[in-house]
Amino acid sequence: MSNLVAFKSAGLPAVTTLASALRVAAQSVAVPGGTVILKMDRTGHWVYGADQTEVEEGSKWAINPYSFLHGYVAWGEGTVLAEKLVPMVEPLPELDEAPAGAKKGWELQVGFSLKCVSGEDAGMEARFTATSTGGKRAVQELALAVADQANKDPLKIVPVVTLAKDHYQHRMYGRIFTPVFKLAEFVSMEGPEDEPTPSEEPKRRRRVAA
Repeated sequence: MSNLVAFKSAGLPAVTTLASALRVAAQSVAVPGGTVILKMDRTGHWVYGADQTEVEEGSKWAINPYSFLHGYVAWGEGTVLAEKLVPMVEPLPELDEAPAGAKKGWELQVGFSLKCVSGEDAGMEARFTATSTGGKRAVQELALAVADQANKDPLKIVPVVTLAKDHYQHRMYGRIFTPVFKLAEFVSMEGPEDEPTPSEEPKRRRRVAA
C-alpha cells in the first residue's frame, strides 16, 4: 500500500508539532485545482464531484496528515458564501461579520485532503470538510489517531482508511447518516513519483443528486 502514497514532506512542521496541534484542534472542535469534493449524501452514500459519482465500495484512501484544517464557513442557499480555513497547527482564524445571506452565520468547519489508493479511482485527490456534529466527530477521531501514531512511529503517520458510515435516529428527521473513516493502516509519507493508474478504464457509477 505504501508504494501508492506520495506526500511531499519538505518544509513541513515537525511530527511532534503536528501531533500536538492535532490534539488541541480535536478538542476545540478555496479548493485546490484538480481536487474533487468528497462527501456523504443524505442517503448515506459516499459521493464526489458535481455529478455525485458514487465512491467504489471498499476502496482505500490515504489522508495527508499535514492537510488537516479547521476554521469557519458561511453557507447561503446551498452555496458557500465565505470560508476561512487554516492548518490545524495554527490557531483558529479571527472572525469578522458573517456575509449577508448567511443562513447560520459562521459555522465551525474541519477537514483534510485525501487521495484514493486502490480501485478504479486510484490516484484521484479529494477534499473532505464537515460542519455537522457527526462529520466533525469523525475528523476529530482521525486527528487523535494520527497524533497517537506520531508518538508511536513518526515515520508512518499517513492513515489509510476505507469510507464507511453510521447512523442515528432523529425524532424529527428520521434516520441521519454520519461519516466514518475506518482505519486500515498507517504508512510512510514517502512513495514513488509516478501516479498509480487503474488496470482498466474506470466505469463511473452515476447517481442523481438528492
